[in-house]
Amino acid sequence: MPTALNSPNRRTPPFASDEAKWQAVITKDPAADACFCFSVKTTGVYCLPSCPSRRPLRKNVAFHAAPDEAERAGFRACKRCSPNGSGLAEVHAAAVARACRAIERAEAMPALEALAKIAGMSRYHFHRVFRKHTGLSPKSYATAWRAQRVRQELSRASTVTEAIYAAGFHSSGRFYSGSAQMLGMRPHTFRTGGDRVRIQFSVGESSLGSVLVAATDQGVCAISLGGEANLLVKELQEQFPKAELLAGDRDFERTVAQVIAFIEAPQLGLDLPLDIRGTAFQQRVWQALQQLPAGEKVSYTELAQRVGAPKSVRAVAGACAANTLAVAIPCHRVVRLNGEVSGYRWGIERKRALLERESGPRAVSEHSKK
Repeated sequence: MPTALNSPNRRTPPFASDEAKWQAVITKDPAADACFCFSVKTTGVYCLPSCPSRRPLRKNVAFHAAPDEAERAGFRACKRCSPNGSGLAEVHAAAVARACRAIERAEAMPALEALAKIAGMSRYHFHRVFRKHTGLSPKSYATAWRAQRVRQELSRASTVTEAIYAAGFHSSGRFYSGSAQMLGMRPHTFRTGGDRVRIQFSVGESSLGSVLVAATDQGVCAISLGGEANLLVKELQEQFPKAELLAGDRDFERTVAQVIAFIEAPQLGLDLPLDIRGTAFQQRVWQALQQLPAGEKVSYTELAQRVGAPKSVRAVAGACAANTLAVAIPCHRVVRLNGEVSGYRWGIERKRALLERESGPRAVSEHSKK
């Protein structure tokens, strides 16, 4: 039985043969940069196919699927085309951007093979590069993008059905099967501004002031820090103007206690189901933030690079500012390029305090004495 790799129905990836690769090197084809690199045994260097350097003799050339493969073979990176640095990163970023635009323009999720062809890569290599640059698989990115379109259409369409089809869904059944995960509530409830959705909330006290925690049936939807409890409740009412806000019961108080314990001793960790709502880009940023361990800081510039959008530093800062889940999505770990602390929704002093607590074991030892 043929395997997935040698199936006769599997389309041959671009530059599959050495002859095709050599032709790409001869013509300095930039489309090949995302697919392979080549080494030259007489110089000990490996390059991208589009490298501007003079072409070597064919007998001295070997091909490699990725820079790390060439380096394991003992070759060093070319300084002109930077095959393991900015040169390849820019090629990959551009390829991923083309694929993202194709996903966003399509009425239905394009096949992985079609996206790989747009990016000029094999299916496997494209999937790996896409996940590295966006933090999401192509399918997850498409789902997040579709969810964003649904939110937009629900806010302006006259009916839920009209919004479903305007957002690109060809089947209402397929939409409804994943609507709760996309929206955090039923479509009609979302469309009416949270009308009749039940949100439990409670306010506790920490060393950083009042802490409000609120949750829908899907998970925690808000964590806010402030000096006055009544102001935090007012903000929650403004966020969900038509929701039914309910005082948290005894079980919910344990959730609030978990959040406060994490604030006092971040090394304890925080593992709660979250009801996260945001655009596809915001979710990419928030997902990257959730991967940061306590005690690690990152600049806005570096965070933009991690989500595959190195030129979108301001948009990354905007996504951090739009976060409504303090400490659960740790935007307090993002600082300026020079390490300066700035830009925190719940106050600079609270941000500094959280970072100080995460920088050493002091918080854990103090918490254990209580």
